[in-house]
Amino acid sequence: MKKYEFWFVVGSQFLYGPEVLDTVAKRAEEMAAELSSKLPYPLVYKVTAKTNEEITSVMKAANFDDSCAGVITWCHTFSPSKMWINGLDLLQKPYCHLATQYNMEIPNEEIDMDFMNLNQAAHGDREHGFISARLRKPRKVIAGYWKEESVQKRLGDWMRTAVGAAFSRELRVMRFGDNMREVAVTEGDKVEVQIKLGWQVNTWPVGKLVEIMDAVTDKEIDDLMDVYRASYDFATDDIETVRYQAREEIAMKKMMDAEGCSAFSNTFQDLYGMKQLPGLASQHLMAQGYGYGGEGDWKVSAMTAIMKRMGKDGNGASAFMEDYTYNLVPGAKYSLGAHMLEVCPSVAAEKPRIEVHPLGIGDREDPARLVFEGKEGDAIVVSLVDMGGRLRLICQDIHCVKPILPMPNLPVARVMWQAMPDLETGIECWITAGGAHHTVLSYDVSAEQMKDWAAIMGIEFVHITKDTTVESLEKELFLNDIAWKLR
Repeated sequence: MKKYEFWFVVGSQFLYGPEVLDTVAKRAEEMAAELSSKLPYPLVYKVTAKTNEEITSVMKAANFDDSCAGVITWCHTFSPSKMWINGLDLLQKPYCHLATQYNMEIPNEEIDMDFMNLNQAAHGDREHGFISARLRKPRKVIAGYWKEESVQKRLGDWMRTAVGAAFSRELRVMRFGDNMREVAVTEGDKVEVQIKLGWQVNTWPVGKLVEIMDAVTDKEIDDLMDVYRASYDFATDDIETVRYQAREEIAMKKMMDAEGCSAFSNTFQDLYGMKQLPGLASQHLMAQGYGYGGEGDWKVSAMTAIMKRMGKDGNGASAFMEDYTYNLVPGAKYSLGAHMLEVCPSVAAEKPRIEVHPLGIGDREDPARLVFEGKEGDAIVVSLVDMGGRLRLICQDIHCVKPILPMPNLPVARVMWQAMPDLETGIECWITAGGAHHTVLSYDVSAEQMKDWAAIMGIEFVHITKDTTVESLEKELFLNDIAWKLR
């Protein structure tokens, strides 16, 4: 991960004299320093901007500084917005308008016109907000006292989202083979995706992977086996099968790292020269932050990698997931999410087990995989689909529960959840929106973050919540369709 920072640009003007400008600058430095100690990335005070030239200069500099992941503005005093036009129009980095003020309360005995002239963020932020709206400039608006924990949390979440956007624009996805034959939703326009999201999605032959696998040494495998033993419980005596998964992982990691790739996909329909479909190998790579997509689903692979970067500590509890089957019993209606093998252990409730079991597809040897139950808690599932002419990001709120059944003969990682607003309505809404069967499930990334990410990337966002109805969603999709065709 790069060492990202965010730039703090404060608006003012010459009208109030040098003493006011000096006070604004000192307060801005103080705020940036204190917020930096609370936020996930440094907030660097850059300038108290008073002219068109200053604003344009700092926005140009932000565009060309790779360490700058976004710009946060605030107007301590009244800052005439015409002088922001050129700079904001040129700005290409994510942009957040922090509508706050230095002081928490109005000082009853001290307030006079001098105080009013200095502390007029309520005045300045409205002027500043107008010009962004007039320019149709995508931005995040966060209002509240800058020392409040809730404001700092939202600001921190937006920072993580902006870093996800920066990561997206440099993301490379390695495809081992093509998409599963005849499947529609895993397809997509890779050129359009690179234009909109920055992803470079290309294919490498499975035969090349096998060559790299054959060159993996026993010492490399031994070292990775030690990592497996420290991380997971062994529930198998078939050590050679586990060692083969280690061989696959080492080879895939070498290829991805050599090409600068942070995500990968494969398919059981193209395992040329391989003895096993990567299971444990893919899961442990995801635990290290790589994105993954099954059956050649490069879109969900990329989204998994991005959401891991957006999650807490840079590799949050986000995992490749698939809706597999339902429990439709009245009073106990749940979705069961799983996959053949490849669910990331970051979502595990307890220490995962390495097990070896037959796999009914792929026509290869029984693969080793991690088996576990997902943890309880609120989460989201996210799907990116190509609607032809535009990309749509669908997000659904869910609540994960401890599986209500032990399912002793199901040898895969699994997560069970309640879909919002309820199972049947949630299913109908998801299908109406065109959501895929592959998703990213995340406990650490919020729907608000995904909405912000979609806004930064300039794509459609659809959110299924506890209040969503099929009728309201149909109307939203209809209006969205018209709006996006007019763009």
